[in-house]
Amino acid sequence: MLFFDTIKKLLTKSKKSARGGSASGGKIEKKPEVVSVTPQPPQKPQVAQPPQPSVPSYDERAADLARRTGALEEKEKYLVSKDNDLKQSLLEIENLKKDFAQKLEKAAGLTRDEAKALILKATEDRLSEDIAKRIKEAEIAAEEGAGVKAKEILIEAMRRGAIDWVTEYSVSTVKIKDEEMKGRIIGKEGRNIRAFETATGVDVDLDEEGVIRLSSFDSVRREIARVALEKLMVDGRIQPVRIEELVEQTKKEIEKIMFEEGEKLAHSVGVFNLPKEVLDLLGRFKYRFSYGQNMITHTLEETRIGIALATELKANINIVRLGCLLHDIGKIITEEEGSHVNLGVELLRKHHMPEAVIACVAEHHEDKPFSSIESMIVYLADAVSGARPGARYEDYEEYLKRLGDLESIAKSKNGVREAYAFQAGREIRVIVDPGKLDDAAATILAHQLKGEIADKITVPGQVKITVIRELRITETA
Repeated sequence: MLFFDTIKKLLTKSKKSARGGSASGGKIEKKPEVVSVTPQPPQKPQVAQPPQPSVPSYDERAADLARRTGALEEKEKYLVSKDNDLKQSLLEIENLKKDFAQKLEKAAGLTRDEAKALILKATEDRLSEDIAKRIKEAEIAAEEGAGVKAKEILIEAMRRGAIDWVTEYSVSTVKIKDEEMKGRIIGKEGRNIRAFETATGVDVDLDEEGVIRLSSFDSVRREIARVALEKLMVDGRIQPVRIEELVEQTKKEIEKIMFEEGEKLAHSVGVFNLPKEVLDLLGRFKYRFSYGQNMITHTLEETRIGIALATELKANINIVRLGCLLHDIGKIITEEEGSHVNLGVELLRKHHMPEAVIACVAEHHEDKPFSSIESMIVYLADAVSGARPGARYEDYEEYLKRLGDLESIAKSKNGVREAYAFQAGREIRVIVDPGKLDDAAATILAHQLKGEIADKITVPGQVKITVIRELRITETA
């Protein structure tokens, strides 16, 4: 824009000069003067700066400070005056209260403390009946609620304790493929079947077609006989010597099976790293019954019920878990004298179990007062598992005891190597050492057993006593 404005000015100036020359009468022609103009870059517009505030002088600032200081002093004097007036008013009020209290005490004939006590007593008397009524209502509501809650906890614990474990009580069966195999098991003149019954201590029933029934009150013997018989049928060499070899071999295998069952039982309830001896004893629960209730069944039920109760009652679950698992372990210890509670406690102390767990075992039959809530839970879980309908049979336990007593009487005699009770206690077979007793002594032994059994044991019907004396000599060429 500046460039064009400059050109326009020059052209206007040139025209004026030309008109001036014509007016003077001369006709002088002048060439237009050429002016070189260099274009300038556009300039930025100037921005107006705000005016700078004026700085007060030292005298002005001093005067302002003095004015403010004076105002504060005046305010402070005013506040001090008001505070003094307030204190004076409070003092007058306190004096009036004292005067009023003295006049009231004089009029009532009571001191202040006596009047306070009288008012409180009247209030307590008025509220005592209401308080007692509310306390009674709260107690009744708590009892009713506790009863309902306890039922709910027990029902839930029993539901969790249900298991699907099937046990055999006194009979095991072995299937055979044909009658020829049954004849081979019987052997010539029944020698194989006699050798099998003698080696295993079970009664063999061959009357039913297609199966062989093995009966014994001792579940371990029955299991050994079942496994050994199955091995014999696979092996095919069914003869007395081979029968004895396989029975001995099977006994060792059953020990391994019982250890595995003990480990399985412990792991199923969440217990690990128990000593081997304890696991061996727990495995024997598979073949042990208490009042007709299988020990593994009972232990699984009790442990699950105990864990459920401990969870609801905020008790130590691990202590209850171990206490329920090991509470009846003393029943498996038959080599020592004493109650199963004391034997179990001694075993647990031997393996350095926690004292709280030992207390649960020692107190689960109320032989000692309960020392903890965990002990009481173990007791309750044991009672719930054993008391449910169909869990136990008192007659079955008596039956086992009678058979055990029969064998104990026979084994207490000198020269007796083994004794086995059969036919629900109606028969007992006694195997003697031929090196210690001759034929005449064996006859006398049978007569002695007859009289002692008749005096000490009550059995339905008669008891057949068979004394077996067999001399076997084996040579290897």
